[in-house]
Amino acid sequence: MNTLSHKWRFFRSGGFDQVRLETGEDIKSLTDLDPKLWAALSCPTTNLEFDQKTLEFLDTDKDGHIRVPEIITAANWATSMLKNPTDLVKGSAVLSLDAIDDSSAEGGALLASAKQILHNIGKKDETTISVEDTADLNKIFASTKFNGDGIVPSSAAGDTDTQAVIEEMITCVGSDLDRSGLPGVSEEKFNQFFTEAQAFSEWWQDAERDASNILILGQETGTAKAAFDAIKTKIDDYFTRCRLAEFDQRASEPLNPALTGYEALASQDLSASSEQLISLPLAKIEAAKQLPLEKGINPAWLQAITEFKNKVVHPLMGKKDSLSSDEWETLCGKFAAHQVWLDNKRGAVVESLGIQRVRAILSGGYQEKIMALIQKDKSLANASDAIDSVEKLIRYHHHLFQLLNNFVSFRDFYTRRDKAIFQAGTLYLDGRSCDFCLHINDPSQHSGMANLSGTYLAYCECKRRGDDTQKMNIAAAFTNGDADNLMVGRNGIFYDRKGQDWDATITKIIEHPISVRQAFWYPYKRIGKMIGEQIEKMASAREKAVQDQAASGIASSAQSAEAGKAPPAPFDVGKFAGIFAAIGLAVGAIGTAIASVVTGFISLVWWQMPLAIIGLVLLISGPSVLLAYLKLRKRNLAPLLDANGWAVNTRAIINIPFGASLTKIATLPQGAQRSIADPYAEEKSPWKSYLFILLLLGGLGYLWHAGYINEGTIDQVRNHFAGEKAVVDTKDPAKPEASSPDAAATKPEAATPLAPTEPATASDAKKTEIKAEEAPATDKSSKAAPAEKAEAAAPAATPPAKNAPAAAKPAAK
Repeated sequence: MNTLSHKWRFFRSGGFDQVRLETGEDIKSLTDLDPKLWAALSCPTTNLEFDQKTLEFLDTDKDGHIRVPEIITAANWATSMLKNPTDLVKGSAVLSLDAIDDSSAEGGALLASAKQILHNIGKKDETTISVEDTADLNKIFASTKFNGDGIVPSSAAGDTDTQAVIEEMITCVGSDLDRSGLPGVSEEKFNQFFTEAQAFSEWWQDAERDASNILILGQETGTAKAAFDAIKTKIDDYFTRCRLAEFDQRASEPLNPALTGYEALASQDLSASSEQLISLPLAKIEAAKQLPLEKGINPAWLQAITEFKNKVVHPLMGKKDSLSSDEWETLCGKFAAHQVWLDNKRGAVVESLGIQRVRAILSGGYQEKIMALIQKDKSLANASDAIDSVEKLIRYHHHLFQLLNNFVSFRDFYTRRDKAIFQAGTLYLDGRSCDFCLHINDPSQHSGMANLSGTYLAYCECKRRGDDTQKMNIAAAFTNGDADNLMVGRNGIFYDRKGQDWDATITKIIEHPISVRQAFWYPYKRIGKMIGEQIEKMASAREKAVQDQAASGIASSAQSAEAGKAPPAPFDVGKFAGIFAAIGLAVGAIGTAIASVVTGFISLVWWQMPLAIIGLVLLISGPSVLLAYLKLRKRNLAPLLDANGWAVNTRAIINIPFGASLTKIATLPQGAQRSIADPYAEEKSPWKSYLFILLLLGGLGYLWHAGYINEGTIDQVRNHFAGEKAVVDTKDPAKPEASSPDAAATKPEAATPLAPTEPATASDAKKTEIKAEEAPATDKSSKAAPAEKAEAAAPAATPPAKNAPAAAKPAAK
């Protein structure tokens, strides 16, 4: 395969490289394109939004699938029939006669046929031709006797006798429909008729050679045999009954109709065709009695007996008023040879014409005349077949390029320029429009393969409103939004590609991630759902317990009313002590947990708090979002189409941005005004705020009681939020004596007036200790200054207190 003869261009979309078809040379060179680079290798001829007649032209082997060789054959033929193959890219529905390349024999015949079509439909001056011009073949061939299909209507004959023979042929062997729309005879029907006619004539020749035994009444033998057969069974019954009565006289009365039977007939309206009379014997049954032919005959059989007498008995046995058993046997023997001849009948198809008419047709030369008409019609087959070629070229000119962009590549699908041929329409449901919908024959069969696509699918049964006979199934892909309100049984509206609306009902769902947003909120919704379910279970259990208790109370009251009023049970303090203790332990555990979280949170620096919240959110939603993101990036188009009969040749990805374009979520129009005042909104009650404040105060009280909050907690919180404020305070210019350890050491006299008594010195030492504990640990100067003050103050006391050194030592440390 020479892949270097044409310079191909590719674009990347859907995770794979797709060939870009833009010129006639691209289409003409498809033979050189490696099939491994084609997006699909096969597609079905059904469940596609594509011209069905074009698919029939493409499917040359009529197997219901379009494959790569058939696409290449169609592309090569279409480009060879056009002067400029790039005309295929335009996809025009009208074909200009000047665009047809008549340099080849086939092209010339095609152009001539196109002009002939326009001439036959009254458009001989037109320079373009469309599919509508070739659609009505009856109109095209209405003015022509011969159209190349090999079928000759009676109007094709030039004389009335031949026309009559053709009409008789159609009556005997049936007809084929001519391109003009008239019934006619093909060569197959012609051969069948004349074969049957010849066999029928030869069959009659067999009878004529033994006419004395077979044709005992000449040409009237057939009508006589029909009259004989009409009454034969009944006459056999009559003579058999008479022989039985002759055998035993006691049988005569039972073999005749009973009197009660006649009494039953007395109340009915009778006629010669009444079933009750037809079942009775021909005449009265007596031993050795002859069959009467005129009198004493069952009224239901009188006409048949009369015809039998006139057509059989009188011609063969003379005039007789009765017929004996022996004479009947003789008559049966006369028709035996004729019956054998009938059993070997040939040419029954033309029997309705009669032997005389059949022999007249065979000897009148009509066989040669009609065959000549058929051959003349067939001689125009090439010109007539070119008419089909004209229609094929017009359809390829209009639709072939569209098919290439949905077979060689999936350009229509991924560029969103036009809808792909496998997209059935748009489903509107749950505030969304789903553009990716597929026609489905069997949802159960399709879902097995489609599940591998990783796409959220909703199978819907669609019905036309007011016509339950129009039904179809679709699979809609939801690629944006969430699945909270998607469930089996929900209704929507489906619009097909023709704009017709269908009532759609979800019948089956294949669940997969729809969007990252859905995955983010999924853990919280799942927790809320679990809590709601538990609350419902507890409420149901509590309601049932109350109902059972009420029922038990009513039963106990009824029993007490009968047995007398029983004394009330004493209050059992021990029974409720355990309950109160358990409740207290639970509240304590919850409070401890809350206290741990709150104290841990408030112990953080202010800029760490939002990070902690973000970390908590990521801890909860992160795994779900990550898993959904990985799955959404792997959504695959191939399994969806393969389940519908395609053979997709690549891994066609539906990523997150492209999926969002396939499913649109409802948004307000740009510039629209929106009022959020809902007159029917539920009134907001302050009990939630009160409950929150109560819980907050209770939590703070518990923390104070448990020792987590004390007098120094506020200073600690202030220090955490203030950062390095304590360092700035120790460096205040208004307090030079605390600026450095050296300053404190060089001025010990400043502390002398402060220590005239022991209590003053001890108090100062204690204050120094407290300040040292509250100073930030990160600032060395803030630690050293209070310590030096304490050392300077302690020696100045006269005499020193016992507790002063103990108070000063921790401060110095």
